[in-house]
Amino acid sequence: MRALVVSGGGSKGAFAGGVAEFLLTEKKRDYDLYVGTSTGGLLIPLLASNNLEKARKVFTSIGQDDIFTKSPFKVEKEEGKEPKLHFNLLTISQMILKGSKTIGDSTALKNLITTTFEKKDFEYLHDKGKQVVVTVANLTRQQLEYKSSSEFEYEDFCDWVWASANVLPFMSLLVKNESEYGDGGFGNVIPIQEAIRRGAKEVDVIVLRPESRDIHFPPVKNVLQLMTRSYDFMFKQIMKDDLALGKLEAADHDVKLNFYFTPRLLTEQMLIFDKEQMLSWWCEGREVFKSTDPVEVRITTATKANGSSLL
Repeated sequence: MRALVVSGGGSKGAFAGGVAEFLLTEKKRDYDLYVGTSTGGLLIPLLASNNLEKARKVFTSIGQDDIFTKSPFKVEKEEGKEPKLHFNLLTISQMILKGSKTIGDSTALKNLITTTFEKKDFEYLHDKGKQVVVTVANLTRQQLEYKSSSEFEYEDFCDWVWASANVLPFMSLLVKNESEYGDGGFGNVIPIQEAIRRGAKEVDVIVLRPESRDIHFPPVKNVLQLMTRSYDFMFKQIMKDDLALGKLEAADHDVKLNFYFTPRLLTEQMLIFDKEQMLSWWCEGREVFKSTDPVEVRITTATKANGSSLL
């Protein structure tokens, strides 16, 4: 069984879409299993249901209003510079005063999911034997859960896709089955292990971060930048663990892993959804691996025993 795993990464999911287009159209990959977290969870249902063109349109044309019904952010754009985020204090105040558990509302994203990934697309997955799995964080039980398209009805599965992408407290909290759910990236950004546990023998893994860990940021300038950089640090550490554990799992089951990393840090602000930026990332993801091979990993028992090549 061949699987595609797509990591979390907010707007950087556009780059993953470009890589997936390359794999599906240039490399003629045919996947039985798709596993994703957060933005990866948003992308994979469209890929699995043979909606590559729709995926490209969604990931290269959406803006903040397509994600947030009430956004806790304002986006500042200057010609020739990367967009910047600022807190939307009015929206945040309104959310707090009405007793909301979050400072933003991402109901618009839920609507986007149901209008782009339709019931007929969900039925296509069953007809073709494709399985889509998304990662969610159950905050009530303090555990990760993996929700498969083969185990739920359409409406429930759309809820799980939405929950997987909700970065808290900036986006909505899903309350379902007497539990509260949010972004699966809080526990598993790159769900390699889940793909292997479900039977994959070769896995293409799209990681929305550079392979190199030597990144040096300038000092933070405000509270929001401190918060987003702290989140980035947390996700980076989780990704490091995901990669190490995924490689160990691959060694135990003789699974080949092909990693597709970004060539550089695409952005610090993954919650800015800028159409021009995301279009450029999609195109870059589609083109970069035409001349660059993926990082292939097949760990032998001996390699595992001496602990090399695991990080």
